[in-house]
Amino acid sequence: MNLPNKLTMFRVILIPFFVVFLLIDITSVDKWIALAIFAVASLTDLLDGKIARKYNLVTNFGKFMDPLADKLLVCSALICLVELSRVPAWMVIVIIAREFIISGFRLVASDNGVVIAASYWGKFKTTFQIIMICLMIADLEALQLVTVIVTWVAVILTVVSLVDYLVKNKDVMKDTK
Repeated sequence: MNLPNKLTMFRVILIPFFVVFLLIDITSVDKWIALAIFAVASLTDLLDGKIARKYNLVTNFGKFMDPLADKLLVCSALICLVELSRVPAWMVIVIIAREFIISGFRLVASDNGVVIAASYWGKFKTTFQIIMICLMIADLEALQLVTVIVTWVAVILTVVSLVDYLVKNKDVMKDTK
């Protein structure tokens, strides 16, 4: 259990706390605590990969758990934001469907001995999704237009990154038997 894997597990452990603070409405600071937890969890995602690659600490556990932790965090946030009526359900369905499709593709590729690296489109998508989620958690009237724009960019990048991924890796789904 090296440092990157500990950061990944820390991210997973933070998810229920994030969800509770996002959904409870007891004090005026609940959403800010949720936002801080989400921001810390998102930063661990950035750090664990950098540390693992820089210090050659890449493990099979990390390869499996890191993307799973990312999906759990983002999907948990998006589902909670639907519950809070801050994002339309159809947008969340598009985002989550993309994650399922890519995970399926990666599974098939892995079975064929192919490793598919993350693309720049996927990294842009993730960045905008994280910004979108932070803006929606903050739910500030002064940033409403920015939130709408960032949300549309995140959804568009989700679709573009999916199409890019499918086009670049179309051979993975070809039956070679």
